[in-house]
Amino acid sequence: MALLLCRFIVFNSSFRRHQLQVLAHPTLSSPNYPTNSIKLRPKQVLDLSRASNSSSSMEAAPEGYRRNVGICLINPSKKIFTASRLDIPDSWQMPQGGIDENEDPRDAVIRELREETGVTSAEVIAEVPYWLTYDFPPDVREKLKHQWGSDWKGQAQKWFLLIFNGKEEEINLLGDGTEKPEFGEWSWMSPEQVVDHAVDFKKPVYKEVLTAFFPLFNKMKYHR
Repeated sequence: MALLLCRFIVFNSSFRRHQLQVLAHPTLSSPNYPTNSIKLRPKQVLDLSRASNSSSSMEAAPEGYRRNVGICLINPSKKIFTASRLDIPDSWQMPQGGIDENEDPRDAVIRELREETGVTSAEVIAEVPYWLTYDFPPDVREKLKHQWGSDWKGQAQKWFLLIFNGKEEEINLLGDGTEKPEFGEWSWMSPEQVVDHAVDFKKPVYKEVLTAFFPLFNKMKYHR
């Protein structure tokens, strides 16, 4: 289906202010999915399947934010992998994790996916080539300050779209055994469900990311 290009608006949220383009799609127009509040930059996605040698944008992350990668993993049914956090009741999220010192974000995506879900049968397809940030609520910031030993305003994320090419038996929330488990359950969800089940302070980033990647879903090819 063709995307309907709507109107230009100014995006005002916890991350940077700029003029963005709203994209509407028939399958994202259910009552539970606020498409009229989703704002995107023009040319917001780098399609890595067409430029396999492209490296992630290495511009400096916004000052005061922890560098992080976000992982949008979809299956052949075009559903998105989500998991429930062990430390926040009724909170579901897409996998994410910190970028190590001098680590390329694309390498961090593969590592974090393996560590958190056990998944290795996945291919990186696209990237949102700019940082998206969210601020921690005060109580979360204080908790993480003690956990990490650093006081971050929030997280600055590079988001990637991946195809899951494996079998579901591969998914293991104990991960690869190198890190403490973060999740208790997992599920494949629609974009609407992903946003609905996320904690409030992550919802604006999730809306932008999912709308950015949605046009690529139907172009994906799966190899089993």
